[in-house]
Amino acid sequence: MAKIKYTKTELKQQRDALRRFERYLPTLQLKKQQLQMEVRHVEQQIEAKTQEEEQARENLAHWVKLFSEPIPFEQYLRVAEIKRSVNNIAGVNVPVLDDVRFDRTQPDLFRTPPWLDDGLDMLEKLARLRLERLLLEEGHRLLVQELRITTQRVNLFEKVKIPETRENIRIIRIFIGDQQTAEVARAKMAKDRAMKAEAES
Repeated sequence: MAKIKYTKTELKQQRDALRRFERYLPTLQLKKQQLQMEVRHVEQQIEAKTQEEEQARENLAHWVKLFSEPIPFEQYLRVAEIKRSVNNIAGVNVPVLDDVRFDRTQPDLFRTPPWLDDGLDMLEKLARLRLERLLLEEGHRLLVQELRITTQRVNLFEKVKIPETRENIRIIRIFIGDQQTAEVARAKMAKDRAMKAEAES
């Protein structure tokens, strides 16, 4: 607990601080709720992308033996550009995949196997899904980190700052009340002495 002064000025400062904390706490709680909902939403998106990727890999399973042929896929397909943007969610800048552009070289139809075009389509789809999932996971990491910080702040306000400030106000009010009572008692005693001295003279 921070050291406090037992003055009316300190009492006013503590009351102002309590009002600030109580005004700011609902905003933090709302942000926490938004972040919790968004984290759940992103987790569902990651799960959906993971399932989509697994489904694509299952579809690829009967092709796997064909992929064992020595074909330089990088010669025909490469990522040319990844367009990303940022979406602000409850004050957190989350990366979003806007588009992925691939450079694709048309294979020589006489020198390459007939399944190569379909294989390149599948690789393109898998690469896109992987990038989407990776950006979702990065966004999830950022949201979870912000949720942790916001939860710590909510707990700080609810469990430390607000109770501490209320206790400080209570202690200062008691001290000031005791001082005022003591002043009244001293004034009465001084008045009694003055009256006694006047009566004796």
